[in-house]
Amino acid sequence: MSDPFRPTPAVSNDPFRPTGDPFRPGADDERRTEDALRKTKRSWFGNLRRAFQRSEIDDDLWDEVEETLLAADAGVETTSALVERIRRRVEKERLKNPDEAYEALRDELVALLERPEGEGALWPDDPAGWPRPAIVLVVGVNGTGKTTSIGKLAHAYTRDGKQVIIAAGDTFRAAAIDQLQEWGSRAGADVVGHQPGADPGAVVFDALEAAEARDAGIVIVDTAGRLHNKKHLMDELAKVNRIIQRKYPDAPHEVMLVLDAATGQNGLLQARTFAESVGVTSVFLTKLDGTSKGGIVFAVADELGIPVRFVGTGEGIEDFAPFEPAAFVEALLGE
Repeated sequence: MSDPFRPTPAVSNDPFRPTGDPFRPGADDERRTEDALRKTKRSWFGNLRRAFQRSEIDDDLWDEVEETLLAADAGVETTSALVERIRRRVEKERLKNPDEAYEALRDELVALLERPEGEGALWPDDPAGWPRPAIVLVVGVNGTGKTTSIGKLAHAYTRDGKQVIIAAGDTFRAAAIDQLQEWGSRAGADVVGHQPGADPGAVVFDALEAAEARDAGIVIVDTAGRLHNKKHLMDELAKVNRIIQRKYPDAPHEVMLVLDAATGQNGLLQARTFAESVGVTSVFLTKLDGTSKGGIVFAVADELGIPVRFVGTGEGIEDFAPFEPAAFVEALLGE
């Protein structure tokens, strides 16, 4: 049987996406990200550029920068640290022109997003060297776009010639199972699910058995998204982890948190809860096109040290893009 992780000639009408690899940023991904960030750019981050259109660098400038970042949901700790770094750099380099200070801001924002290295075993490494099957545990509260994000990832992998198994582990919501079945059908991925109310661990076990029997390359595991009882959440996820690790001791290879960009600082609290519970290794930031406050991405990178790997750019099955810090900041601050 052929190796589903070995790049195969891509059948695609998209001339911008790299052949055989839908997870490397391309020109079309930059366009998607820029389109999704229009609301944020027009509002708060557009104000940043205007703040620097003055004759000198003074305290009023820094106050305006701080207020703008806070309003964009960059977070108090992140905003304070970021402004302080820029002020020190302006002083050290003896910058006098506000345009030079603006470029320093741009550089610091990119550096902040590039800082988290991540502890997962998959992205952005070469899929040819991934474990088999590669297991991705997906977590996040209900309503963040978790099911949609799973469908998008599954579609991208199957389009690249890989066989995908999806475990419908959110058995507490019948709608979640039905939605995954629908997305799996659209993506060309097999979905393993039980009846509503079934044991999530049993679903995951059967999905791993199916992946082994079918020699599938990737298993994406959905989980319930309930934070009202943290202990129950931790216990349930711990059980799922144990079942995975009995069969594959080094798995899951990624724990991906799906985070709604529009939730602001509440999203940061969600991220912190899941990070403490299950050791999140990456973030899929959704609904970026529907909010004017995209600053949460900086708080997640800075305060939690978790890298953002993908951003949702719309409702369609191909509407997501690999996260590239420089392109993201350029989309926010560019002319």
